[in-house]
Amino acid sequence: MSESAFVRSEMLPEQSAPPTSVGAIGWLRQNLFSGPINTLMTLVSLAFVWWLMTGVLQWAVQGTWFANSLNECREIIALAHGEGHHGACWGVIRERFNQLMFGFYPQELYWRPILSFLLLLVALAPVLFTEAPRKMLWFTAIYPFIGIWLLWGGSIWMPISIAAGLGLGFVAFRILTGALGALAGVIAAFAVPILWWLLLAGSVAEGLNSIIPLGIESVESRNFGGFMLSITIGVVAIGASLPLGIILALGRQSNLFIVKALCVGFIEFIRGVPLITLLFVASTLLNIFMPPGTNFDIVMRVIIMVTLFASAYMAEVIRGGLAALPRGQYEAADALGLDYWKAQRLIIMPQALKISIPGIVSTFIGVFKDTTLVSIIGLLDPLGLSNAIRADTAWNGIVWELYGFIAAVFFVFCFFMSRYSMYLERKLATDHR
Repeated sequence: MSESAFVRSEMLPEQSAPPTSVGAIGWLRQNLFSGPINTLMTLVSLAFVWWLMTGVLQWAVQGTWFANSLNECREIIALAHGEGHHGACWGVIRERFNQLMFGFYPQELYWRPILSFLLLLVALAPVLFTEAPRKMLWFTAIYPFIGIWLLWGGSIWMPISIAAGLGLGFVAFRILTGALGALAGVIAAFAVPILWWLLLAGSVAEGLNSIIPLGIESVESRNFGGFMLSITIGVVAIGASLPLGIILALGRQSNLFIVKALCVGFIEFIRGVPLITLLFVASTLLNIFMPPGTNFDIVMRVIIMVTLFASAYMAEVIRGGLAALPRGQYEAADALGLDYWKAQRLIIMPQALKISIPGIVSTFIGVFKDTTLVSIIGLLDPLGLSNAIRADTAWNGIVWELYGFIAAVFFVFCFFMSRYSMYLERKLATDHR
């Protein structure tokens, strides 16, 4: 009879994984050199990247930062590297840096947009990162009025009067919701602030300023430009399009015929018209529909149109998230006895927004890049300023340096938005925990 054992009586000692399957070597073998075809494609791609980067880096390094014209730049490069060598003329970035950043904003007031941008980062911290103190949300709520006041200046009573309109809308919403129902409250929440801003806000602000004059130097919108203009339009459009998109998405799913028809009509109309058409409407036609003598700021008009355009696309992204939720989530909210708004706030919308994160961030990135279209209607964003710079006889003929710098700055902003999206998806990935 055999005494061979089929089950071990003791555990074998642990052994480390093969060095070719873990770490950097394992990653390279699995992703780049897993077979003959992948190895060949990797080598060809590396050779192409090496050839491309060698040329680009040589062109960038052989350039100069200390020239005041394109001809002077070429002379400096020829003296340093010999005739026939080409290099980047970074002198245009050094000379026109302030203009590319701030447009024609008064130089002595640069501290105001810089402070506004820094305060924006502080205001975004509690919204983007849960580690930030929740008490900072009060500053997030008042930042839009501080930012507008810092950029445009003027009386401090005007942003306070605008904020008062929102407060009146909230009060009207609470009162009419309890008395007449949710629909009446929502209508009042929109109608009351608009009527206040159109009819009374300006007069109240002027009256308060005549009694207690408080303010800073005003700056006209025609002085706005560069990345300051792009960031201003992009941030406002991104920040306002998300709540508007949520409202439109909910309205499109409403059982109320009028609400649904208005939301569907708005979304389909905006999505069926190019943004540049809306910008032309904002710059030329909108004043026709305003009361005589009304001076509606051009930047504000553009911000409104870009926000409406982004909100229509945002509504469809969020509607996709709502459609992806199983019906059981709605039934669970009903079983808990929650009304419509509590169910949306506590159960439905958090899950829909989590599902929609990639689409939401893609829309944000698209909106920020689309701010360059304002150059077509005469606003001097970075691309508009690049055309003005190249029209100067000193820099006539320069192309790659300006467009490369503008592209690099846009890439930095869009890259950080994309990375934050990935961070948020990982943080909210609770499905398999």
